[in-house]
Amino acid sequence: MTIENSVPKKSIWSAFGQLLRQELLPVLTDLRLAIVMLLIIAIFSVTGTVIEQGQSLAFYQANYPEHPALFGFLTWKVLLTLGLDHVYRTWWFLALLIFFGTSLTACTFTRQLPALKAARRWKFYDEPRQFQKLALSAELDNGSVNSLTQLLQNQRYKVFQEKDDSLYARKGMIGRIGPIVVHIGIVTILLGSIWGAMTGFVAQEMVTSGNTFQVKNIIDAGPWATALPKDWSVRVNRFWIDYTSSGGIDQFYSDMSVLDNQEQEVDRKTIFVNSPLRYRGVTFYQTDWGISAVRVRVNKSPIFQLPMAQLNTNGKGRIWGTWIPTKPDLSEGVSLLAKDLQGTVLIYDGTGKLVDTVRTGMSTSVNGVTLKILDVLGSTGLQIKADPGIPVVYTGFALLMLGVVMSYFSHSQIWALQKDGRLYVGGKTNRAQVAFEREMLEILDKLSLPTQGEEKAVAIEPHSA
Repeated sequence: MTIENSVPKKSIWSAFGQLLRQELLPVLTDLRLAIVMLLIIAIFSVTGTVIEQGQSLAFYQANYPEHPALFGFLTWKVLLTLGLDHVYRTWWFLALLIFFGTSLTACTFTRQLPALKAARRWKFYDEPRQFQKLALSAELDNGSVNSLTQLLQNQRYKVFQEKDDSLYARKGMIGRIGPIVVHIGIVTILLGSIWGAMTGFVAQEMVTSGNTFQVKNIIDAGPWATALPKDWSVRVNRFWIDYTSSGGIDQFYSDMSVLDNQEQEVDRKTIFVNSPLRYRGVTFYQTDWGISAVRVRVNKSPIFQLPMAQLNTNGKGRIWGTWIPTKPDLSEGVSLLAKDLQGTVLIYDGTGKLVDTVRTGMSTSVNGVTLKILDVLGSTGLQIKADPGIPVVYTGFALLMLGVVMSYFSHSQIWALQKDGRLYVGGKTNRAQVAFEREMLEILDKLSLPTQGEEKAVAIEPHSA
């Protein structure tokens, strides 16, 4: 005979719920924990801003070498191991956001909502001694509850009256709702951030003027990225740069068209820095520029378009170059260099000697041939982002600001009791104590206006709340 002792499932869940309420909830709703978590999130957010995100391995190896290590410990290996190259998509950063959001949610349900529910209840005082517990109280020889009612309503109080001898009034309930809206706003921001990190992507493209492209050079993407363009493409109609009178860059522009899968234009915009193109949740930012090619003619040959590559100048400026053969067997040629799109091209022979300086549309004789520079083609550098969580984040910020404004409203309460020929009045507020005292004095002054031949005497007695 076997006796099997088993604990009912209901008892297990009851014990688990009790453990959750007694042990976990007090920790989750601790204000100190929320502040510490908020500081940690802020620190790692700053880290994600300072450390370049989504770059190549070679970039981190060059900028965060092992010898010497930055701050003595931060090397490219440490950086990649901790995921500091994509902070906002690491499991530990997302876990911080989730934990912080859980803490705010628990605080809302265990503290803020019960406090709001308690504030919505009204109760009446039936003993004079109860008024001694209030922050402010007064005892009047004249006046009545009915006359006080009208005065309070004039001050926008909501009045609850029991018969003709007891009264409770309140205003500023919106101030009690404000902290809850603040919590909802912060949690909404966290949810939007998580959603954007999991579904968004970042790409970079360098596109020659006149070319059409699809977004393919993805440098960072969430595991659930869904906004990748598949049935549409973008054409760079023209790229150009405006220069200042001193030769510096004033602004660079890209005239761009969005094409559907039949290559029909569905949108068009000229973008520049801080004025991007947005289409179907994807944003195209103007971030860089370059020289992609030069178009030349040798004697009466067809037009050649030769690519130009950026040369290493050891940080002494940007310059692009290419090599053009001047003989059919490629035994001789000249080098072309350009530093901007203003049309000036430097021509060097095989020994590195400057042969000539020409502008676009001009010709020169070199190595027995006539070389004509027709055009220098620029390329636009685009950073392409999609973050489906941005509308959610903006909504959260709107709620946050609304909640902060609502929290500035004072929640004021006033009680009154008429007993044994005397009127007892008292009240309290959660902020703006001085303003509340002035309001109470004004109400009591009107309430206790003396009759003819009498002197007025009203005293408010403050108590510790």
